[in-house]
Order: sequence, then C-alpha cells, then structure tokens
Amino acid sequence: MNKSLDVRRIAIYLLFAFGIAWATALVIWRTGGLTDSPLLLTAPFPLSLATALMATTYMFAPALAVVLTRLVTREGWGNAWLRPRLRMGWPYWLAGWIGPGILTILGGALFFAIFPRFFDPQLGALQEILDAQTAQLGQEVALPISLPMLVVAQTAQAMLIAPLLNSLFTFGEEWGWRGYLQPKLMTGLGWRRTMLLMGVIWGVWHWPLIFMGYEYGFDYPGAPWLGPLVFLWFTFVVGTFLGWLALKGKSVWPAVIGHAAINGIAALPALFVQGEPNPLLGPLPIGLIGSAGFAVVALWLFFRQDQHS
Repeated sequence: MNKSLDVRRIAIYLLFAFGIAWATALVIWRTGGLTDSPLLLTAPFPLSLATALMATTYMFAPALAVVLTRLVTREGWGNAWLRPRLRMGWPYWLAGWIGPGILTILGGALFFAIFPRFFDPQLGALQEILDAQTAQLGQEVALPISLPMLVVAQTAQAMLIAPLLNSLFTFGEEWGWRGYLQPKLMTGLGWRRTMLLMGVIWGVWHWPLIFMGYEYGFDYPGAPWLGPLVFLWFTFVVGTFLGWLALKGKSVWPAVIGHAAINGIAALPALFVQGEPNPLLGPLPIGLIGSAGFAVVALWLFFRQDQHS
C-alpha cells in the first residue's frame, strides 16, 4: 500500500488493451455488426466474421497488450503470473472450476422464484433448439434420453469439461486483467479500490460489443444505454471472484478456469425460460437477479479480504 502506482505502464497497457479491442469492434460494426456479419463458414458449423473477430482479436487484446507493454517498456518477463502453482493453489483451481456452476444455478433459481411465470418445466426452449436442428439437417434428431436428463448431462458437461475447453479463449482476457493489471493496481490501491476499478475497466472494455447487442440484445427497457451500465455490476461481482482466485492462487490459471467455467454454464437458465423476461434482471448471471449468487460471494470477499493483500 505504501508503494506508488506504475502509472506509465498501466496507461500503456490500457491503451493497447482498449485500442486493439475497440479497433476490432469498429471493424465488426462497419461489416454488419453482430447480427448482419458476413459468414466465413456455412452449415453445418456457421461462423460469422464478427464471431471470429470476437473470439480471437477482441478477447485476446488484453494478452496482446501484456506482451506489447512488456516489450515497449522493457519490463521483462519476471512475475508474469503464469506458473500454475497447483500444489499450493489447488483449492482455488477447484473453486474456479465448480463455483460458477453452483452460483449460476442459484441465481437462476432465485430469478424463477421471484418471477415464476417465466419458468418452463417442460423445457420448451430446449425443444425449439432441437426442432431447429431437425429442420437444418432435414431429418429427425433422435434423443436417447429424455429432455430433463439431457439438461442434467449438459450441466455436467458444462461444469466438468467446459472449463478446460473454454480456457483456450478466456486466457486472453485473464492474463491481461488478472495477471497483469490487477497486481499493478493493488500495489498502490489495495484490494477494495482495485476491485472497484477493475470492475469498471473490464465492463467498459466490453461496451462496444454490448452497444451492438452482445449479452442483452436490444429488446429491453432503456436499450441500448441501460445494458452497458448493468453490465458494470456483473463485471464487478464476477471480477472480484476471479480476482480473488488469482490473488489467493498466486497464478492467473485459477481465474482462467473460473472465467471459462462461467462461459460454459451461463446459458443454462435460458433452457427453462418461457416468455420474454427482462435480460437486465435475469435469469442469466449477466442480470441483476441472475448474478445474485456471484454478488453474495463477491461482496463477502470484497469486505473480508485484507486491504493489504
């Protein structure tokens, strides 16, 4: 806490992280946005230019910024937070692996308890997905198990396998935010102020995509301005959880796994939706109610964690 901030490197890092990502967003916007982006691949695995740019250049901008900042400022590669430290950090790996699934389910359950009219126990949304696949393939999709058992299987896959597979994509963000920026901010600001600032930075970094309909779409009260503001709450509570994983595990990898687990499980509550709930509220964890599980954990960590850690 007595050390001063490395303002020069922080500023250069943010310039690269935002510059690369927002320049990519400009390309996406000028080529049709998220809804009218040209297809690079067609059926059976369609891939749009927007999706390709988001999964690569945009999401890897924070990692690219780490490399460029270290090269430009001749910082070197010491303490890059890349060592797994699995022996001492395994509890935080486990928390990152399993925790997001539990917290997402709790937030979704709370939303449906408050708004039961949006809950569909018949899994109509999942049936629509299967019907769309049938129409696309031109033949009936035969399920060897019932819809509820399919949801159980998907949940197990999302919680056990997806964190590993998705980590290939979430590394780009986490090495930048939790592996580089967070330690530099904590040097001078301490835990709580760093978590608040990280939540704002991470959220604003997403704004160009959210203004193009990412996460919330456009069909909600206050669109498109209220969605980006609500997203700051999501990045604060989830960022605090991921920041704690990295801090306590002394490695970026628990946060990488945690972020990957969130991406793998986040859409699960949508399978139980009927009607048109307000996405700013839930049931997905990007909503204020859907994020309740993460919020409880994050606020507990926010006030419990030693400011001098």
